Amino acid sequence: IQVFLYLMSKQDQGPSSIERVKRGWVWNQFFVVEEYTGTEPLYVGKIHTDSDEGEGNIKYTISGEGAGTIFIIDELTGDIHATERLDREEKAFYTLRAQARDRQSNDPLEPESEFVIKVQDINDSEPKFLEGPYIGSVAELSPIGTSVMKVSASDADDPTYGSSARVIYGVLDGERFFTVDRHTGIIMTAVADLDRETQDRYELVVKATDMAGQMGGLSGSTTVTIVITDVNDNPPRFQQKMYQFSVSEAAAVGTPVGRVIATDSDMGENTDMSYLIKEGGELFKVTTDVESQEAVVAIKKVLTFEHSSKRTHNVVVEAVNKHLDPRFADLGSFRDQTIVRVSVSDVDEPPIFQPEDGTIIEVQEDAKPGALVGIVSARDPDSTNKPVRFSIDRTTDQEMIFHIDPDSGAITLGKVLDRETAGWHNITVKAVEADNHSMASHSAVSIRILDVNDNPPELARPYEASICEDAKPGQLIHTISVVDKDEPQTGHRFIFTLAPEASSNRHFTLWDVKDNTAGIRTQRSGFNRHEQNVYLLPILVVDNGPPSLSSTSTLTIHVCGCDTEGTIQSCNATAYVMSAALSPGALIALLVCMLILIVLVLLILTLKRHRKGQRMTEDEEDMRDNVIKYNDEGGGEQDTQAYDISALRNLYDFPEAKSCDSGPDIHSLPQWVPASRVGGVSEGATAASADFSLFKGYIRKKVEQADADLTVPPYDSFQTYAFEGTSSPALSLSSIHTLSTTSEQDFSYLSNWGPRFRQLAGYYAPGKPEEEGS
Repeated sequence: IQVFLYLMSKQDQGPSSIERVKRGWVWNQFFVVEEYTGTEPLYVGKIHTDSDEGEGNIKYTISGEGAGTIFIIDELTGDIHATERLDREEKAFYTLRAQARDRQSNDPLEPESEFVIKVQDINDSEPKFLEGPYIGSVAELSPIGTSVMKVSASDADDPTYGSSARVIYGVLDGERFFTVDRHTGIIMTAVADLDRETQDRYELVVKATDMAGQMGGLSGSTTVTIVITDVNDNPPRFQQKMYQFSVSEAAAVGTPVGRVIATDSDMGENTDMSYLIKEGGELFKVTTDVESQEAVVAIKKVLTFEHSSKRTHNVVVEAVNKHLDPRFADLGSFRDQTIVRVSVSDVDEPPIFQPEDGTIIEVQEDAKPGALVGIVSARDPDSTNKPVRFSIDRTTDQEMIFHIDPDSGAITLGKVLDRETAGWHNITVKAVEADNHSMASHSAVSIRILDVNDNPPELARPYEASICEDAKPGQLIHTISVVDKDEPQTGHRFIFTLAPEASSNRHFTLWDVKDNTAGIRTQRSGFNRHEQNVYLLPILVVDNGPPSLSSTSTLTIHVCGCDTEGTIQSCNATAYVMSAALSPGALIALLVCMLILIVLVLLILTLKRHRKGQRMTEDEEDMRDNVIKYNDEGGGEQDTQAYDISALRNLYDFPEAKSCDSGPDIHSLPQWVPASRVGGVSEGATAASADFSLFKGYIRKKVEQADADLTVPPYDSFQTYAFEGTSSPALSLSSIHTLSTTSEQDFSYLSNWGPRFRQLAGYYAPGKPEEEGS
């Protein structure tokens, strides 16, 4: 197809002038057929301008998609050719631009314009099923025309040009059972008797053809798998119409007898079924095993071979589908039945007690040994009815209180009973077959001991009561109650009276309250605890038997002193009353103990006095001991630097104190000079008081020197006794000769010399006559 493009011009005519207006390109669309197979370039079209007069002054050019490669242009004529084979399915059109230029100056003669080269379609693509493989499903027994699924094929050709992309569908294989709509591709059932149990899947071949199925059209195919789904269209069926089982008569309730199963051709939940018993439900029951879908027939009641009216039981079991589909109700009943025949076999059973749940026997507690307590009964349930032997399980009667006759089952008493010790005895009786001891059974026998009145009543607790000395006549002072170990069937009834020995009592009376208690009342006033502080009141209590038993108990009543409000203050008797109650033997024993204590005290005092005399003698013999005795804090016997012992022995020769590096030398101290006493005050003491500050300074200096010297022991004995001054009438302040002198000098001024002389001042303190005498 050749398309010519012209430039059209329009002139505006006017009376004054004629002007040329701008020209424009007028385009039509170019077409080129795809899949060209010729050897020469394919002519596409031609571009031309009206300014081209054929003189060759115009040059035509193109640009854009494929220009110069796929499409070429003749510069002189404007003819366009395609040099390559085009495929519309790959690219449907190309957009290019055309330009006309002056060949000499290369100036554009017209504005550049755009044009399109469209590739024209041919039927060169077949339909394709892009969504395969296809798998669909449909329920069995579906009616004709039931939609199964839809298939779709696509064609790459141009759907707007011709019939190249118009597709129709058809079935190549399987058209007997399924059809397909030729325009929509919907697959439908062609028959109504699709049976999953016969064939559960079908495979179809579906073809798609373009050109609307006309001659020469292209086609494609695909395989479609159709699965037939199950519906509950089959009832359950037992494989047999009768099943036979055997069970022992000794089987317990709930024991499975056998299993039967019904099969169902369906699948999934359509095979779920339940079982029930139509006949024979009195002795048997049926349950469904959820996993295996089996019917489990079990025993509902105990089976007895000997007493059963028939030894074989027929049980009708029915199987029913759980999920019924009403659409298939006309197909028949969805249930099936079978007969389960159960034969009961005989076994050797142990004896059976009568009654089976145990026996209760009563016996009086005063029964004699050998007396009959009761009889237990047991028999062999088998048809042979073998003899039975009885015995007592001794683990339940370790004291062997009861015995049993092995043949008759008679229980007799072996020992005396006491209901108050044990009111019940629970024993176990064993019964075995005479010729087969493995066949044994046990029964519990409870023996109740009936009460006999064999215990007298007693006071509930040892009673004691208290009354005030000013108690009034008729005053209730106490209430008593009793206990009785017996338990009469009619209940307790006690009678309270005073004992015969208290019948002449003038102080208290007994009041029976009639509710098994009694009250004690005063009969007079004016009790005196100094005359008698305790009263003993015997009380007689009698029960209602039979036979009636009694006991006498004593109530102790204390007479107490009370305040004005009646509150008890003291219940003790006076000292002379208590001493009067002591026996002569107790008094003699008390005097002997006191004499022994006095002798021991005298011995201890004598020994102490003897030891003190010896200690004083030893103190006089050794002056060093005296120093230690009077708490000398020297460095001990190993300390030879503290002081010179020879200086102490020479009382009149005291060396001057040596000087130390820590302070100035001190060569002399003020001397103590006694003077006559005037008016009770010593003049010497006054003089000493005047120089006392110097003496205190000396002592303080020596203490500081000792504290600073790390080579001497930490004792102050050297400073205390090293220097005492000269010309002292007392000769020395040492206490060594204190005991051997009769000096009457007064050393009381030592207490004024400070804390360091306090101990020494104590040694010279005036002694008391008692101390001097000792």
